[in-house]
Amino acid sequence: MDYFIHQLSDVQSSKIGQGTKIWQFCVVLADAQIGKHCNICSHCLIENKAVIGNNVTVKCGVQIWDGVTLEDDVFVGPNVTFTNDKHPRSGNKDFVLSQTLVKKGASIGANATICPGVVIGENAMVGAGSVVTKDIPAGVTVVGNPAKPM
Repeated sequence: MDYFIHQLSDVQSSKIGQGTKIWQFCVVLADAQIGKHCNICSHCLIENKAVIGNNVTVKCGVQIWDGVTLEDDVFVGPNVTFTNDKHPRSGNKDFVLSQTLVKKGASIGANATICPGVVIGENAMVGAGSVVTKDIPAGVTVVGNPAKPM
């Protein structure tokens, strides 16, 4: 193995890049993809249709659901919440998966909420606690609820 998986994690995927570290109490489902030299901190969940690029940091308590893609060099702060359903209902037979894209070099601060279907541009910055409801252009810093440029 060219990567590290803590013995207290449940990692079912074999699509994990060299040098990646997955810490305790993480669950990584079988079809998830994680690139090289990533750091997945404790208490994270990564679903089957999630894609994580190279050199990505995912801090504690983050769930990366189906349809979420994190490109290279992305930082995801602790307890960031991603969503993938614009009309969530229990047992929804009409569920439509929304794709969320976080582009290269973007950073998301602690406790931010990322609504489904948005694109966070390259090198953009999301302030801690912000609620992202719309696309963020490259290089822009947003804060607040709803998140707006500073």
